Amino acid sequence: MSPGDPALAMPFPAPDEDAVPEYVQALERAADYLPEAQRAQLRRAWAVGAAAHAGQTRKSGEPYITHPVAVAQVLAEQGLDVETLVAAILHDTIEDTPLSRGDIAQQFGETVAELVDGVTKLDKLHFADRQEAAAESFRKMLLAMSRDLRVILIKLADRLHNMRTLGAQSVEARRRIANETLDIYAPIAQRLGMNLIKSELQDLGFRALHPWRHAVIEKRIRSQPLVRREALAKIEAQLAQKLAMEKVEHRLVGRIKTPWSIYTKMRAEHRSFAQVMDVFGFRVVANSVAECYHALGVAHSVYKPLDGRFRDFIAIPKANGYQSLHTVLFGPYGSPIEVQIRTREMDLVAERGVAAHWAYKHGEDPGNSAQSRASAWIANLVESQRGTGSSLEFLENVKVDLFPDEVYLFTPKGDILALPRNSTALDFAYAVHTDVGNHAVAARVDKKLAPLRAKLASGQSVEIITAKSAAPSAQWLEFVVSGKARTAIRHQLKHLEHEDAVQLGHRMLDRALGTQDTSLDRLPAARLDAYLAENRYPRLEALLADIALGNRMPAQVAQSLSAQEQAPDLLKPAQLVPQERILITGAERGVISFAQCCLPIPGDEIMGYHSAGKGIVVHRLECPNVAEYRKSPERWVPIGWDRQVSGDFDAALRIEVENRPGVLAQVAAAIAHAESNIDRVEYLERDTRIAAIRFAIEVADRKHLAEVIRRIRRLSVVHGVQRL
Repeated sequence: MSPGDPALAMPFPAPDEDAVPEYVQALERAADYLPEAQRAQLRRAWAVGAAAHAGQTRKSGEPYITHPVAVAQVLAEQGLDVETLVAAILHDTIEDTPLSRGDIAQQFGETVAELVDGVTKLDKLHFADRQEAAAESFRKMLLAMSRDLRVILIKLADRLHNMRTLGAQSVEARRRIANETLDIYAPIAQRLGMNLIKSELQDLGFRALHPWRHAVIEKRIRSQPLVRREALAKIEAQLAQKLAMEKVEHRLVGRIKTPWSIYTKMRAEHRSFAQVMDVFGFRVVANSVAECYHALGVAHSVYKPLDGRFRDFIAIPKANGYQSLHTVLFGPYGSPIEVQIRTREMDLVAERGVAAHWAYKHGEDPGNSAQSRASAWIANLVESQRGTGSSLEFLENVKVDLFPDEVYLFTPKGDILALPRNSTALDFAYAVHTDVGNHAVAARVDKKLAPLRAKLASGQSVEIITAKSAAPSAQWLEFVVSGKARTAIRHQLKHLEHEDAVQLGHRMLDRALGTQDTSLDRLPAARLDAYLAENRYPRLEALLADIALGNRMPAQVAQSLSAQEQAPDLLKPAQLVPQERILITGAERGVISFAQCCLPIPGDEIMGYHSAGKGIVVHRLECPNVAEYRKSPERWVPIGWDRQVSGDFDAALRIEVENRPGVLAQVAAAIAHAESNIDRVEYLERDTRIAAIRFAIEVADRKHLAEVIRRIRRLSVVHGVQRL
């Protein structure tokens, strides 16, 4: 936007130099890389923002406008463009002032308005609680990020300045904001490669949560003993001398640990402060990739490297675009020396991440840049959020995806995939493609067959074996790690549950219509459409699923649908006409459940009770609760077992045994030999001689259960077995 643009012909006169506060001048000094015309836009944005926020103050008592200007200064220090800085100055105006999105678009352009709108929270809407509001705000911000990455840069700078000025908040607010910062915003900064901002957010969050611990560690760092400082200087001199002799142009700096990094290492590795601090760290910044590898050779010639501690993040960058060579050397004082070696561009990307795109535009491989990787990550999150049910569930998935560590894996074609730490073969399958994950049955890890739950390690080659008939199961959710896999599995399970519900609802409604001497196929389309419209169902499948889930009774629906075809006195009460039994396989997901009071298994005589929201709950006919259910005949569903029954079913046994050591193991072995799994064991009664134990087990059917009981009865220590 040029200074002569009519959009900048504002009703706010340009303020005198003397009238410009120091905080605005500080922003202009930080943004001295911008042309003069663009710096004039910053001043104009400040004038607009100051007028809009007039009369508003922060909790500290300062004028509110000081906060957005400080946010813009954080971004100016990162070298961001003028549109981002203007949007930062105005980022709270839509939310907190009469200034509208249209006003901003008219005065500063559509891009600035889009950025401000993306950062604006959703306080205008009403949510059940603060947690849901924060989650929905985050979802909205993510969608805005997918359109323009600068939205998250403004949000991170906003959070950083809020953390710097957290002292004015109440103790409760400080803890809540600090926890949110450590849980979400610091990991996002790390995921975007913005290590400078990440480190400061973590340290400020640590100070707010544990002020005493932070103060103690900070004091210990400042008062490092003279011996350590001398050792650091000697190692630095030796490395610098050798690099100079080898004519490697470089910049060598010692790395300072932050209180947060020391605290987390002490907790994670159960080390003392002295043990954590007993590591020297250096960074070598060279001119080119070739010189990085040359410098690595030089470092290894000065001190011997530790075996297995070399990492090449230049050849295989981290998911956030970070590139560097990492090595650990044996130091002269018995302490390890951690050395990072990278180029100037890599150093800039390591510190600024996606912000480096605006500060350092030339010489970067666009396919490998931090920005393109961040865009790919956000696109992946946007894709996964479409399948999540709620904002809270989505936020949990994002937190899972913000793991600080990744494993790097190879596809059979040699492509590299980065996954969160502790990922399994199933996570890898979903990372390749959702369809590959949905039909996965096993994996080949380094050409050896492995189960889907096998955990993966960096450098492994993984191939997924699929089958068209395979489908996700609820157990998969127990061992997947990545948000994408979790979302895809839940989405597919809901889809399968819906399909099962539609099929079962179809059978139930057809049987109920059969009592009225008609069927779904014979119903006039106009009558069916009228019923669906009257009851606000978008299509027939929704009605059928509702019937299966017990939200509508099939007999009542059948009577309503048949009402126009027959005289009212000819309608038959559905429950007085014998109905054909619905046959079940046990695999109907989400619409059929098995009562815990009687634990029916294939082979038992069963009945179904139509329960609202749960679908059909299956009971054994001999269950004591059935007498109560007979009082509601309209909810009674005649059901039986299909010829093909699949899966394992819960059963329970009461076993009386001699109360002495080793007996439990004998009974467990007998159950295992009958090829049955034990879910749970609990003592019901116990005296000095006899113990009554309840075993919750899994069996295929009544024959299988009989075999389990037979094997248990053969044991001499068993006095009695009874099915519960």
